[in-house]
Amino acid sequence: MVSTTRVWWTLLLALVLVSGCVTTDGNSRTHVDKDRALENHIQLAYAYIESGNRESARHHLRRAFDIDRRSPDAMGAMAMLYQLEGEPELAEEYFRRTLRRDRDHTRTRNNFGVFLFGQGRYQDAYEELERVVQDLDYDNRARALVNLGRSALHLGNTERAESAFRHAHVLDRSLPSAMIELADLYFQKEDYAESKRFLDLFAERANHSPRSLWLGIRIEQIFGNEDQEASYALALRNRYPYSREHLEYIQSKEQ
Repeated sequence: MVSTTRVWWTLLLALVLVSGCVTTDGNSRTHVDKDRALENHIQLAYAYIESGNRESARHHLRRAFDIDRRSPDAMGAMAMLYQLEGEPELAEEYFRRTLRRDRDHTRTRNNFGVFLFGQGRYQDAYEELERVVQDLDYDNRARALVNLGRSALHLGNTERAESAFRHAHVLDRSLPSAMIELADLYFQKEDYAESKRFLDLFAERANHSPRSLWLGIRIEQIFGNEDQEASYALALRNRYPYSREHLEYIQSKEQ
């Protein structure tokens, strides 16, 4: 999810560009750069979807479809809008329409993979995301690799998951989601030193979550570091007292 600041900068830029798409020549004829207007309406639609503004997103998608009813970019954005509105059947229909129109539409294929993962359709998600990560020019390839790895874990393929998470970390050394996945994976493999290394990297770049704090507790228990274990436990209790991870911690102390 992009930050609120980035969303509003995107909206401002796109609005400026849309306003500049109409020009008048010496004969007072109005010329509309349709491709540019289409792109900017779609950009605005995505930004409004990110900010949860369904009405404005729909307005700009209507404008985009007025320009080109067969635009894959507009169809892909419409799929995201339907997903936002809790219409999974319509979302999937538009994801598939987009990919039938343009099989190389990586942005939509990635969004479709994430959508399928959210539906619990891990094999389908895995197959879509495997295709996404083959696009070496895709801007969000590192995040797609993380999602691929998560799908692989749900399918029991830990080897592919590890390679995907490591590849994501190579592509983006500042990506916290790759770090926490590697920390968790190495803990499960009983490689506690490597698990701690990645958890420490995660803590340098992101706020602790219930998952990371509970993992930290268990790592420090392994290494016998009672002070750090207590620090993690206190943070988990104070910040996330009703989390599943805090309940697991309490239950572990009662055994």
